[in-house]
Amino acid sequence: MTHDSFSVSEAVIAEFERTTGARVEILPSGDTGSALNKAILSKDAPLADVFFGVDNTFMSRALAAGIFEPYDSPAAAAMPADVRLDPTGRLHPVDVGYVMINYDRAALRDAGLTPPATLEELADPRWRGQLIVQNPATSSPGLAFLLTTIAHFGEDGAYTWRDYWRALRANDVLVTDGWEDAYYTHFSGSSGAGPRPLVVSYGTSPAAEVFFSEGALSEPPTANLDVPAFRQIEFVGILAGTPRRALAERFVDFMLGPSFQADIPLQMWVWPAAPGTPLPEVFTAFAARPARAVELPPERIEAERERWIGEWTSLVLR
Repeated sequence: MTHDSFSVSEAVIAEFERTTGARVEILPSGDTGSALNKAILSKDAPLADVFFGVDNTFMSRALAAGIFEPYDSPAAAAMPADVRLDPTGRLHPVDVGYVMINYDRAALRDAGLTPPATLEELADPRWRGQLIVQNPATSSPGLAFLLTTIAHFGEDGAYTWRDYWRALRANDVLVTDGWEDAYYTHFSGSSGAGPRPLVVSYGTSPAAEVFFSEGALSEPPTANLDVPAFRQIEFVGILAGTPRRALAERFVDFMLGPSFQADIPLQMWVWPAAPGTPLPEVFTAFAARPARAVELPPERIEAERERWIGEWTSLVLR
């Protein structure tokens, strides 16, 4: 059971099926929040054996719901300590991604503009009407960018995240419901050829532009701003009550193992969690990890998410 953005090569799944004699059925269940809600509502009669896709913004909710069983995976022990966020051993890190601001290189060059070097600069009048963000109530990268601003500016003091969003609104920020509309319709640096040169997207988006051009591009038309960015970690866990516990353990180990981890970059366009996993050339050349990655404790996100989104909605959309 997973979210709709899950992707894996058929050959990788076939490897697991061949070595175990099992048949793998993947159950896409909407976005991360929707999939998790389905798993929680069906916990007395689980729809699957394994769930993938809980990230650090939903981790506390998932653990509090009691839908996962502990598993002392030997593969998880090899993961870096900073991505092993669940000390109870119920959720194990699979991949790491970064929500970053992409810019259209040609548009800024032609306008004689230097890319913004800070989040604060995005509220400067020279960037008026240039930035596209997503609604945090309906979009995962939108929520991640909101969390970035909360982590960076804080809730208290002379200038808070609320002040920042007031400034962005005054600077004609464009809010879309989802990433696809933002990136492919309104952003000038993609196939949508929209009018705005700055968009909240992913650290791997420039690499994806080159890869999916099928040889037409030797370098990306986009790049990432060197500003703070939110780190998303996705986890896998065994659903409580599975009648196939031993097989579920093997699948968790498989997802944390070399074949699955090496498949992650060009399937889901994030970094594998396992250290030392070889990366494709397009990743090493054009996918950027931020110099300043930010996070918030999962339990704080769970406790404050709805309030933050409500306040953001009042500040930006009303």
